[in-house]
Amino acid sequence: MAKTCIFTGKKAVFGNRKKYRGKAKYLGGVGKKILGTSRRKFKPNLQKVLCMVDGEAKRVWVSASAIRSGLVVKPVKVQPFEKVNV
Repeated sequence: MAKTCIFTGKKAVFGNRKKYRGKAKYLGGVGKKILGTSRRKFKPNLQKVLCMVDGEAKRVWVSASAIRSGLVVKPVKVQPFEKVNV
């Protein structure tokens, strides 16, 4: 399966890279001309994170924006006050 964020659905998208020559009009030239275009890929910032998915801990691809916005719930490693010997 391709790398996609399970919370936001972000994945790589395609676009164009354009190559120019010439001088811009506002700098005194006759304008920029496009020499050619080639395809490129815009990749999201995906991190592999251990988080709770459907009640169980899984290691999944998550976007950094989902982590910052609080969509990711990380599992509790040690239950608080579970094994206290007094």
